[in-house]
Amino acid sequence: MRDPLSILTEAFTSFVFGKVETTRLPVRTSTGQAQAVYLPTAAPGLGDSGVIIGREVYSGKGYIYDPFQLYGQQLPAPHWLVLGESGNGKSALEKTYVLRQLRFRDRQVVVLDAQGEDGVGEWNLIAQELGITPIRLDPMTALDGGIRLNPLDPAITTTGQLALLRTIIEVAMGHGLDERAGFALKVAHAYVNTTITHRQPVLTDIVEQLRHPEAESAEAMNVDIDDVRAWGLDVALVLDRLVDGDLRGMFDGPTTVGIDLDAPLIVFDLSHIDRNSIAMPILMAIVGVWLEHTWIRPDRKKRIFLVEEAWHIINSPFVAQLFQRLLKFGRRLGLSFVAVVHHLSDVVDGAAAREAAAILKMASTRTIYAQKADEARATGLVLGLPRWAVEIIPTLTPGIAVWDVNGNVQVVKHLITEAERPLVFTDRAMTESSGSVLSEDLEAAEWEAEQRASLIERHKLDESSESTVA
Repeated sequence: MRDPLSILTEAFTSFVFGKVETTRLPVRTSTGQAQAVYLPTAAPGLGDSGVIIGREVYSGKGYIYDPFQLYGQQLPAPHWLVLGESGNGKSALEKTYVLRQLRFRDRQVVVLDAQGEDGVGEWNLIAQELGITPIRLDPMTALDGGIRLNPLDPAITTTGQLALLRTIIEVAMGHGLDERAGFALKVAHAYVNTTITHRQPVLTDIVEQLRHPEAESAEAMNVDIDDVRAWGLDVALVLDRLVDGDLRGMFDGPTTVGIDLDAPLIVFDLSHIDRNSIAMPILMAIVGVWLEHTWIRPDRKKRIFLVEEAWHIINSPFVAQLFQRLLKFGRRLGLSFVAVVHHLSDVVDGAAAREAAAILKMASTRTIYAQKADEARATGLVLGLPRWAVEIIPTLTPGIAVWDVNGNVQVVKHLITEAERPLVFTDRAMTESSGSVLSEDLEAAEWEAEQRASLIERHKLDESSESTVA
């Protein structure tokens, strides 16, 4: 018990000099809440080896991600799915990720660029910066010195050629080939490969053989030659579109000489192709199989295959089956497949739901930018996201995303350097005449992002507390 003189002395001192000590009330909290205040107890990151993405919103720690470093330890597969509505930062993330990966000597990237601006693909600036010429697939220039890819390129195995021809036809027809049409295609392909040895076989040769099959093709199955011709007629009409139709010139000749498959970055510019036409999935299939047989090699390089508008792949059963094989095969040779999709409902409710589920299962990394509430709930259900993450997805500001790396879920703010900024922002038509306004908007977004952080934390901690009580 304190004596009266000490109490009187302390009161007099406080009156003259002010209170010299601060009395703090005790705080009762849970470990889940304490980790937000005392950072050493916060969840660990993904390590410190790889490329930096930005920083975790909760702790402010740097967020480093590299599927090749994490594979086999924290990741069962190196493939990555990026989701979110336009204008939230998907494109900027992809581009900075590629630029940062290319700083490693053993990295190589292929991009299927389906977006366009100013008559070129949106990856054109980055290609120019690296001294690379994009491979521009354009039916308007294909007959006048443009780029051509041959589905019958000898670099592709005979089995791969036949699988690719079937996929092209099935995508265009919208259904699988029946046994008779498949037989007609198989014998035409076999005859062309056997008899044409002085040059690259081309699609015109297949079409001609389907229209005028050889007698031995019918004799092999003990059928009439007119039957074989009838079975192959629809197949010939579909392939004729690539030879003499709206896709003329891009695939009906030898592969263009000089395509540099050893460049660190290879960009296929598909921006001149109508994204809503049947041509896009056909292009995806041809490029995918062509790369499988000419690009992916056992040379210890780590390769990244990034596909814009990837729903053209995942939403087509026939193209999706080809890419499933590519993903399984490429994983053994160091391939990371990056699929960029606006809405998960575009694929899970489509014609290729089963194939889409298989590809999504292979993607151990999922990055989700802002979506509407209904879409966020559907996405969370399909991907198995925790409730707190689903609830905050509609509130995310541009540049902030939920990252799910094989169950390690974090909210990450993507950071862009000043050197990268001119290369990654592709909305110049909207912003180039209002630089000061853009700067102010960026500062406002930064401030708003900080305010969102506290809201996000409350969502997460509320769920943590509920789990503790349960």
